[in-house]
This record gives sequence, structure tokens and C-alpha cells, in this order.
Amino acid sequence: MSTVADHILPAPASVAELPRAPRAAAPIAAAAAPASFGAAQPVPAIWWTGLVAAAAWAALGLLTYLWPNKPAGFSEWEFTQEFALGAGAVALALVALALAPAAFGAVGRRARRAGPWLVAIAVGLAVWEVFTAKLGTLPPPFFAPPQSLVEVYVTDWARLLESAGASIRLLALGIAIGAAAGFTTGVLIGWSRQASYWIHPVLRILGPVPTTALLPVSFYFFPSSWSTAIFLIALGTAFPVAILTWSGVAGVHKNYYDVARTMGASPWFLVLRVAIPAALPQVFVGLFMGLGAAFSTLVVAEMLGVKAGLGWYLTWAQGWAAYPNMYAALIVMALLFSGVITLLFVLRDRVLSWQKGVVKW
Repeated sequence: MSTVADHILPAPASVAELPRAPRAAAPIAAAAAPASFGAAQPVPAIWWTGLVAAAAWAALGLLTYLWPNKPAGFSEWEFTQEFALGAGAVALALVALALAPAAFGAVGRRARRAGPWLVAIAVGLAVWEVFTAKLGTLPPPFFAPPQSLVEVYVTDWARLLESAGASIRLLALGIAIGAAAGFTTGVLIGWSRQASYWIHPVLRILGPVPTTALLPVSFYFFPSSWSTAIFLIALGTAFPVAILTWSGVAGVHKNYYDVARTMGASPWFLVLRVAIPAALPQVFVGLFMGLGAAFSTLVVAEMLGVKAGLGWYLTWAQGWAAYPNMYAALIVMALLFSGVITLLFVLRDRVLSWQKGVVKW
């Protein structure tokens, strides 16, 4: 006999009819479960590319040490044995990295990524050594072997260090002044139509002119070659920073300003907290472009007027036909400029953390 409850409440389902949990969740949970503390961690395999690189550096050392140098005039290439021993030391270090990569942590991981380059550098140095010191195919003094650079770094390191310090001071001051001037100018013409009316034509006419072309005129207006170099470096940095900052400020969407105004934002707030943060990606692009102009201007200014710096060192070495010194200075210059760009990338990654990883250096 049926009751009212039988018509209102459904009959209980059997066990077979009850809904079951999806089975796909079990493998996911098993995969997400942490490994037990007692489980053995996999041992990294031998770094075979590192062994190849070690063999290449060992071959470079043996080639340099066992193959006699071809006489170059009345002198002998110094530091040949030291260069061979240095190559052997690199080979031993690579063997240690290859056989026990886990023991070196981050250094081992970076070395593994650079494995093919380590092989290529050893091969390149060997070819350089053979065609200069061993066979004399590339005639001295225009082409010197690698050990001649070692001699320069050992015997003339004080002058190189002093020249690098002078270039760093000059470059830092010029870039700082140029970046500040370009950033201020870009914000001004991007925000104010009146400022854009007067400044934009000047930028269009004078901005594309190479800063090195203004060197003779700058020597007349500035009291020293040092101040002239600072002005030219700042000018070369300021133009791309101003153009890209202007583009960034002018390209901010108007909705950002409307939202800020509805919350009672003042004009200064709109500039400092809306326009400038939104334009920062463009500002850093301008800084990277300005660095190239600053580097070239620095070298030209030091070659033609400034009595210190790596550009001056290049001119001095060329005047005395000291080509190993010139090549050594070029390597220092490349490392210095690359370091400056690396620092700017680090700064960009910190300021623009939401863009981190877009471009790596």
C-alpha cells in the first residue's frame, strides 16, 4: 500500500546506480603525491659534451706546448708555456664538471648550457695559434697569437685598468645626463601639446644627425675634451630616449586617464602614476637604443680628444704598432659594453617584472 511519502520522495537507488567518482582523478592525485623521503634521487649522467670540450682544451694546450713557435723577427712569443698551462687547467676543470656535474650546482648547469661554445672557443684558439705562432701564415705584428694577449694582460694590466675606469666614468656620467634629459623631454612633449609644438621640430632636424659630426663644433663651445665627450654621449643617448618616451606617453589609452579622473586624480597624479608607468616599456627600448650611440660616441671622443680611456688606449697602441695591446683593449671594451647592457636588462626585469622573460641577454 503506497503512502504520500512514496509519491513525494524517490525510491533509494541501488549501489550500482549510485554516481561514482571519476577515475581520471586517481592518476593525477598519484602524480601530485610527493615522493617519499627514502626514495633515491636520480644521479645526473656524465656530461659528454664537457668531456669533448675538455679534450679540445687539452689538445690546445699540447699543441701550444709541443709545437715550436716560428721565429718572428728577433723576438720570441712570450708566455707560450703559460698559455699552454692555462688551457690544460681549463681542460682539468671541464673534466671535473663532466664527471661530477651535481657537485657544482649552478656553475655546473651554466657550463652544461655553454658546452658547444666551450668546444668552439678551444677550436678557434687552436686555429688562431696555428696560423700565427706556429706557421706564421698571418704575419706579425698585425696578427699576434693568443699568448701575446696574455702578455698584455700580465704586463700592462695597470694601464688597461686605468683606461677602463676612465671610460666607465665618462660613459656613466654621459648616459645618466642623457637619459634624464631625454626622459624629461619625452614626457613633456608627450603630455603637453604646446611643448610638442616647439620641441618636436627641433628633434626632427637635429636628432638624426650623428653626434660625432658635432665634435668640431662641440670643442669650440666646451672648455675641455672631457666636457665635450660628456655632452656628445648625453646627446646621443637623449634622442632615442626622448622619442620612445614621447611615443609611450602619447600612446597611453585615454580610458586610464578617465578612470583616474573619476577618482579625483590631479594632473600631476596622471603624469606620475598613470602616464609614466604605462610608458616605461618604451622608455627602456629608448635606453637600449641610446646605449649603442653612447658606445660609439665614447670611443670616437676618446680617440680624437680625451686623453684617457679605452679609445685613447687603442690610438696609443696603434701609434706604436702594438697590435696585441689593441686586440686586448678591444676584448676589454667588448666585455665592458656587454656588462653595461646586462645591468640595464637586470634593471628592466626588476622594474618591469610583468614583462620578464620576453627578451634575454
